[in-house]
Amino acid sequence: MLENPKVNIKLKLAALWASTTFCYIYGDYFELYTPGKVDSLLIGKNILDNPVKLLVASIILVVPSVMVAASVLLPPKVNRTMNIIFGAVFTIMMLFIGINSLTEWYSFYVFLAFVESILTFLIVRYAIKWPKPKDNG
Repeated sequence: MLENPKVNIKLKLAALWASTTFCYIYGDYFELYTPGKVDSLLIGKNILDNPVKLLVASIILVVPSVMVAASVLLPPKVNRTMNIIFGAVFTIMMLFIGINSLTEWYSFYVFLAFVESILTFLIVRYAIKWPKPKDNG
């Protein structure tokens, strides 16, 4: 028998956001191996082909990265709210992206989007079920 210590909700949420962030990074990295991707990057003909699109993508993708730290550092009420909101938004976003990426070369992307959706769904679930203080009365 091994001890299974209780893990603080903040650490659970941070771990889930970290895992989600890694999946995003791997998806974007593996996309470089799809036909024509590197060529399109070299000539500037890609989905992020201007400074505004790059800024928007950066703003979107900074959220999961920052939520790793925010999940540990923020007070419970704000923390719970942000995890529910951002977790739900990213779940919906990744399901949409996964469904719209159903091609032979992007099967890896669909798989990662599915995993990311599960992770962000778990974030929402854990945040909703955030433990209440025990009554010591």
